[in-house]
Amino acid sequence: MPLVRISLLAGKSESHKQKVSAAIHRALVETIAIPAQDRFHVITEHTPADFIYDPQYLNVRRTSDLVVIQITLSAGRTLEVRKALFCRVAELLHQEAGLRKEDVLINLVETAKENWSFGNGEAQYAT
Repeated sequence: MPLVRISLLAGKSESHKQKVSAAIHRALVETIAIPAQDRFHVITEHTPADFIYDPQYLNVRRTSDLVVIQITLSAGRTLEVRKALFCRVAELLHQEAGLRKEDVLINLVETAKENWSFGNGEAQYAT
């Protein structure tokens, strides 16, 4: 049930954006065992004036290829699982989209399962 928001500088090819989305989805399937059909991604492109980041925060050297990924998902995964997700996303983005691992920023936003509606005005996961 993750909702993935992907932000990057405008001008990337459709192929690149699809590779980024596919790599992130594959990492989610492999590390947190979401169903393969559970794919909801929003890709937003920004001008340089609207995409502001520190190029060296925490001694990580970022370039204009930076991709900011925010994943909203249900709470409850262990720290080890979340770390594995971070690692796998960076690995797959490097392998499949040619991104430097330094250019992958990931933020997880955890929420309760009952805070999701996948259509029809229903809270499908509320118990």
